[in-house]
Amino acid sequence: MALIDHFLRRLVRRGELTVIHPDGSRVVFGTPDPTLTPVTLRFADAGVGRAIVRDAALGTGEMYMDGRLLIEAGDALDLVTLVTANDRWEAGQNKLEPSFAARAIGAVKYRLDRRNMARASKRNVAHHYDLDDRLYALFLDRDRQYSCAYFTDPANGLEQAQADKLAHIAAKLAIEPGMRVLDIGCGWGGMALYLNRTLGADVTGITLSEEQLKVARRRAADAGVADKVRFELTDYRDIAGTYDRVVSVGMFEHVGPGHYRTFMRKCRDVMTPDGVMLLHTIGRMGAPGVTDAWTAKYIFPGGYNPALSEIARAYEGLRLFPTDIEVLRLHYAWTLKQWYARVVANRAAIEALYDARFYRMWTFYLAGAAMGFEHGGLCNYQLQLSRGRTALPVTRDYMIEGERALRETVAPA
Repeated sequence: MALIDHFLRRLVRRGELTVIHPDGSRVVFGTPDPTLTPVTLRFADAGVGRAIVRDAALGTGEMYMDGRLLIEAGDALDLVTLVTANDRWEAGQNKLEPSFAARAIGAVKYRLDRRNMARASKRNVAHHYDLDDRLYALFLDRDRQYSCAYFTDPANGLEQAQADKLAHIAAKLAIEPGMRVLDIGCGWGGMALYLNRTLGADVTGITLSEEQLKVARRRAADAGVADKVRFELTDYRDIAGTYDRVVSVGMFEHVGPGHYRTFMRKCRDVMTPDGVMLLHTIGRMGAPGVTDAWTAKYIFPGGYNPALSEIARAYEGLRLFPTDIEVLRLHYAWTLKQWYARVVANRAAIEALYDARFYRMWTFYLAGAAMGFEHGGLCNYQLQLSRGRTALPVTRDYMIEGERALRETVAPA
């Protein structure tokens, strides 16, 4: 029996996976499950199986990108769904762990890569966020929110869910008109523009992506608010000034554990005595770990999703009050599935922008990420921290009331 057959027989119990080997032989793993789409794979050569056994995520991703692993029935999302449904995080079996040697090499390399000094941070950000702007237009919502949406109803569309995310975060910030707000990792400017438009905030957004900066500045100018919503190409370590509120959505994943305390100290230092910050980040529900090799190599070099304990240690001793912590478990899975569907629908346009290999990489990325939240150990954390004990109301009612008011009065962008 081939080693890959032994690996897959141990892994796949629910659902049906068929593998066609290079010699034409066909092996079926698992049993039919009405909740899982059957998947058929063809291995172009013997190296495909060896790569998957050595490191399942890296091997599968690379073989699929290179066209050596072909999906003949089902698609990338069906494949990742079937596999991860057989290795759910809460079961604690870790069937997809790479070999000991691969883990050891990966751990050393990743600890070196994630140091994320300022020069590396800009290069890492450019790797992902300075892709052709037309790519993001093909699968994001109209407001270009490239972070977890907030589904008040799982059946909601992406536009509504992203608008509701903005309202959810804005309500937690308790912003009064005229307050100065710092948006760290401002993306294409959607959050900053929303806070100005709905709450009258004066916002400064910072990014390390030159492409995002161009779009954000153009949007502010087009809206006639460039004097109230400014965007700068600035590293968080170089922030100056004082702010009533600090918000950071989807940026902390790029800071690197060695710099968490630097990040938190900088946020505290730029906040007024009654300042409040809201940190929204992907996180891991278990203990600290490492980013899988495929994601670190192809999608987010230097990226790392923190454990809650790592975030807490970063602000301990800085005299910040943790005033609210929320865990979003499935919201990002639903977001990513909608992005995935849009990417698939725009396959021809994406392949025209790049090529078929890039399209396969991007679908594998979105599929793997979605299942990381649906079956794996990923979640989103929203942490609210304040400098003052009385900076915020002592119950959460104001959040609920503020969010409801924003959702009732503001239509999706």
